[in-house]
Amino acid sequence: MKTLPYRNPVVPGFHPDPSVCRVGPDFYLVVSSFEFFPGLPVFHSTNLVNWEPISFAWHRESQFDMAGAGASRGLFAPTIRFHAGEFFITVTDVSGTGNCILRSGTPYGPWSDPVPVAQGGIDPSLFFDDDGTAFFCTNAEVDGTTGIALSVINPVTGALRSPVRHICAGTGGRWPEAPHLYKFDGLYYLMLAEGGTEYGHMETLFRSESPWGPYTPCPTNPVLSHRDAVSNPVQCTGHADIVDDGAGNLWAVFLGVRTLPGVLLHNLGRETFLSPVVQDAAGWFSIGNGGIVGLEMEGPLPGEARPHTRDWKPSYIEGKRDPHWCFVRGFDASLIHFDCTDAAVRLAFGPDISTPSGLYALALRRQEGFLCEFSARVEFPARIYAADENSGKNSGVRAGLTAYYNDSYHYDIFVYRDGVCGTNDPWRLGVSKRIHDMEAVVASVDLPESLLQVGGSGLAAVDFRIRSDTEWYVFEWKAGGTGWAELGRGKTAGLCTEGTYHMSFTGVLFGVFASGSLNFFGSEPDYPVSFSDCAYTERD
Repeated sequence: MKTLPYRNPVVPGFHPDPSVCRVGPDFYLVVSSFEFFPGLPVFHSTNLVNWEPISFAWHRESQFDMAGAGASRGLFAPTIRFHAGEFFITVTDVSGTGNCILRSGTPYGPWSDPVPVAQGGIDPSLFFDDDGTAFFCTNAEVDGTTGIALSVINPVTGALRSPVRHICAGTGGRWPEAPHLYKFDGLYYLMLAEGGTEYGHMETLFRSESPWGPYTPCPTNPVLSHRDAVSNPVQCTGHADIVDDGAGNLWAVFLGVRTLPGVLLHNLGRETFLSPVVQDAAGWFSIGNGGIVGLEMEGPLPGEARPHTRDWKPSYIEGKRDPHWCFVRGFDASLIHFDCTDAAVRLAFGPDISTPSGLYALALRRQEGFLCEFSARVEFPARIYAADENSGKNSGVRAGLTAYYNDSYHYDIFVYRDGVCGTNDPWRLGVSKRIHDMEAVVASVDLPESLLQVGGSGLAAVDFRIRSDTEWYVFEWKAGGTGWAELGRGKTAGLCTEGTYHMSFTGVLFGVFASGSLNFFGSEPDYPVSFSDCAYTERD
């Protein structure tokens, strides 16, 4: 097998905590999704570099209750394994179910309801031994000792078949977690993450003659870490999983972040990276070049890598939502409709997207590169809503685009009217910023009547665009045949994980939204705001 070049990350944008398994010539990957629905995206590849989304393990809202899930809560650190003709995904629902297992006879789903496992901690992983025994591994506290815990379970029912036992405390790094068990040449290898998922992140390795230990640490631990490689554009590497490619080669998938130039800040989220695994004569292994990886890599790939797709326009197929769209905590069909006839996202006016719970009229897709843009045309009811100071319904409305990290961190561009407005009051364009508990419209302009292009339908149209680079998010608009005009901008650093006021695990997503409430003359349409020509493009 020849050595071929490829580029990291192999799954760009907010796709953390990767886990991988192989079935014949096919590889399957799952990543964390936290509070975003559909969740636990499953990907397929034949060469470990080009991954296509094929299903979501959390595809029915009834599988998990995320109604009260806050930012960066929900579904943590899944593991995917294949055994006896079935796929198993273990995951922690930190907002309700706890550790659990989902399964399916095919990676394309549908996936089962979660089966709870009465073992504490997070980051669960399944290991099937040669005799079919299923071991369940987490980071947990057992009898007052914190570290890696192990039990034997029934993977179908989730029932424990042994006591939960502490097996490893790690090498001394904080938060030993993300354990995975493997068996090579009759020995059991335990790999785990330590140091936290930030800039001290590392991957450490142990082995034993028994899955229960005692475990001997690798003499060259950590086997993966960029904690001392501060000039590397890839940081926070760890939370790895290993797979053999069927040709005698081992590979690791793991999370990392691409930092902004010159600073330890990242806005794209934790992404999925790939590296060859190097084994020494004693059977120990390391990831990359002595634990260091880069953006440009090479290895004995099982198939030639193709360039990643850099342009996206959503597909509109009846009964099959484009897999790039996602939603916060769930999908409300009364607020969001995908119009397959007119190729548009139609929204009702929903709750403010800064509300820390509930569902929004908000459809999102991940930002996957620093230099990119997201655009759409919004059509809105310019003349058909009624002023009624006594109804209490008109709270002001907004409809536009957002660069969204979570409910406490987002920049938005939108067309709006504030409060109760008369039918002749002007619509305005605005840019707002939400940072921590501070939110303000930082730029606004009246939208001239001559630019509204109101047709017989009573709808007006404005085009919006968000352009991103490593320093700014730039918000632009045009209407009525005019060229693009900048309305405002926000520092990229304002949407970086390191600046959030609570532990955050996600990244920036672009989306379309509508918020507020109003009255209409006559009957109110189901989805009064329409977004067409949605597009995401990465630039050189």
